Amino acid sequence: MNTEIHYRPGNSAARVDLAPGESFTAEGGSMIAMSGDMQIETTTHKKGKGSLLKSLKRLLTGESLFLNHYTAGANGGHVWVAPTLSGDIEEVTLNQETLIVQGGSFLAAEPTVDMDMNWQGFQSMFSGESLFWISMKGSGKLLMNSFGTIYSIDVDGDFIVDTGHIVAFQETLSFKISKAGKSWISSFLGGEGLVCRFSGKGKLYCQSHNPSAFGAAMTPHLRPRRG
Repeated sequence: MNTEIHYRPGNSAARVDLAPGESFTAEGGSMIAMSGDMQIETTTHKKGKGSLLKSLKRLLTGESLFLNHYTAGANGGHVWVAPTLSGDIEEVTLNQETLIVQGGSFLAAEPTVDMDMNWQGFQSMFSGESLFWISMKGSGKLLMNSFGTIYSIDVDGDFIVDTGHIVAFQETLSFKISKAGKSWISSFLGGEGLVCRFSGKGKLYCQSHNPSAFGAAMTPHLRPRRG
């Protein structure tokens, strides 16, 4: 599996090139176009191993109920994939490690990368994030998407991120929810509210824009649907 990411960072799309017989898994509805001899299998989990329980768990993270598995024909082929929201795509190569990904940011992965649900505790609910995140484990390539640009940070100690701007983080990092300022009043009057305080050593991926804040800003300007 070889990937090329185009039109970064505002309207990213990824071209995934596959050797003959090679396959990869993508989020349902993410395909733009593909080679004519590409085969597709839709399941609720891994290719050939559909799991209703795991698909229902994935729904809790905000992901699709179904996954599409693409397999190239005798001459190889390619598939174009893109996220729903305008933004960036980041390729990460896992090496027998675990990456915790926010719901909605999984785009595609090699078959050697497994997906499961990760419980982040009730603190996530109070932060505005999902109670459940996606745990990506194994070795292989993973494509993540964001709203806006993705940028990575090598954390060694403590680091603070505004809630809604987290894309993913290595399992070696832990976080807790706290107020942004010295007091609750200053935190909310300043527009920041709650933040995630990460600690430990590992890589953290953030997005430049917050989809929830964008939706809230746009809602008053949307006309009600008539008829």
